[in-house]
Amino acid sequence: MIFGIDAGGTLIKVAYAKNGTLQFTKFPIAEIEKVASWVNEQSESRVCITGGKAGVLLSLLNKKAKEIMEFEATHLGVKFLLERMGRVEDSYLVTNVGTGTSIHCIENNRQERIGGTGVGGGTLLGLSHLLTGVTNYEEIVRMAGTGSRDRIDLKVKHIYEGKEPPISGELTASNFGNNLFSVAAELSREELLAAVLGLVGETVSTVSVHAAKQCGVSTIIYIGSSFFENPLLKEVVTSYTVLRGAQPLFLENGEFSGAVGALSLVK
Repeated sequence: MIFGIDAGGTLIKVAYAKNGTLQFTKFPIAEIEKVASWVNEQSESRVCITGGKAGVLLSLLNKKAKEIMEFEATHLGVKFLLERMGRVEDSYLVTNVGTGTSIHCIENNRQERIGGTGVGGGTLLGLSHLLTGVTNYEEIVRMAGTGSRDRIDLKVKHIYEGKEPPISGELTASNFGNNLFSVAAELSREELLAAVLGLVGETVSTVSVHAAKQCGVSTIIYIGSSFFENPLLKEVVTSYTVLRGAQPLFLENGEFSGAVGALSLVK
């Protein structure tokens, strides 16, 4: 077997080739010893590791393994997954929304990290827990999908009530900026979770669009575990990206980009 492993701060993503077939799986970071045992059990295997916890995983393996810097692994993985989708893109932005968010400019097959934000999946989980007590990712996503942000977020059109605003009225003027003092006790967990998800999605897409302009590109490829089975986050990011003049693209199995990139070095 051939393994490409992205050991991140929250999840361990694994891309592996068995009998010529590319497969994907993931584990919480707490199960890093389980991942090491699985790899160690394969008598004939080749391994390449990336990610912030790569050093920890390497120390648990009883076999030699390659290591690649995570930004380069992600770049290689995105390129592979784009080709797998039949897409040809020479210049684009990659926004990787994991625990936090990292933004990379890709031009002429070279990548450069140009920024990021601490707002990401960790923010989604942390604020959701603090505001509602809900800790399970799947439950957060499900509940947020049935909630409304109307009583929590302040839109531009609310400020310019009765007149035409100078920018799109649908833009959020202030996340959690509505008159919450009068309704705070009435807000449901679903509303609060929808507002948290909106805050994360709008922050990520706004920062990405500004970065895309700096990079001189119009296509933004969004990847990362935060988008997995999270249609509302994709919807928020898509609408805000388009509203601000860029083109969003979500890769199939994009959360495994780092692992796929690592795998490409041992094939």
